[in-house]
Amino acid sequence: MILTVNDLHAGYRKLEILHGLNLHVGEGEIVSLIGANGAGKTTTLRALAGILSPSKGSIQFEGRDMGSLRADQIVKAGLVHVPQDRALFGNLNVAENLEMGAYTQPHASIKGSLDEVFDLFPILAERRAQRADTMSGGQQQMLAIGRAMMARPRCLTLDEPSVGLAPNLAHQVLAAISAIRETGVSVLVVEQNAKQALGISDRAYVIENGSIVLEGTGGDLLEDSRVRDAYLGL
Repeated sequence: MILTVNDLHAGYRKLEILHGLNLHVGEGEIVSLIGANGAGKTTTLRALAGILSPSKGSIQFEGRDMGSLRADQIVKAGLVHVPQDRALFGNLNVAENLEMGAYTQPHASIKGSLDEVFDLFPILAERRAQRADTMSGGQQQMLAIGRAMMARPRCLTLDEPSVGLAPNLAHQVLAAISAIRETGVSVLVVEQNAKQALGISDRAYVIENGSIVLEGTGGDLLEDSRVRDAYLGL
């Protein structure tokens, strides 16, 4: 396994959100984490990214304990997070934002990384001189993912990558996640569109009240009556 989370407890001040959460991501897998608002999905990704310090439990990435590392050290190790708010540098253009994503990488690798991102998202190549804050929501999401890819991740975590996007753009973003997996990068994705997320996932977890209550393959959970009733509207 590339990422293993055991008995994770985390929260905000005295409010514990995660209560002994367990999950894992294998090499080259897409794993989705679905659940209702407030279930602990974003808190999970923030803890993995080093933005939030766990109060208990372990996060192992490629056999290394991530629990005591700073966020930048976690990125350098190859575990890279794309937040829901994208956190782009609005006054910088596309190329500059992408280059900021490569701050942990050797300068000589930047050109090759840019070419790979432009192959993944051709619109970014066309808009490389455009300021990020003038782009559409879909283009900004592609830029946020592209910037994360500039860090040469071994595992990418994405928080609601299709939120607020028109259906065709949401489809493009989720298709890009599948393409990223084909490059050998593992993916853990939190996604509001449970049906589409499960459709591209090898495995998935359902989180409720800060704990995993159900897990299985993406296909199995698509057919699970509990998931269909609660999250798919079927």
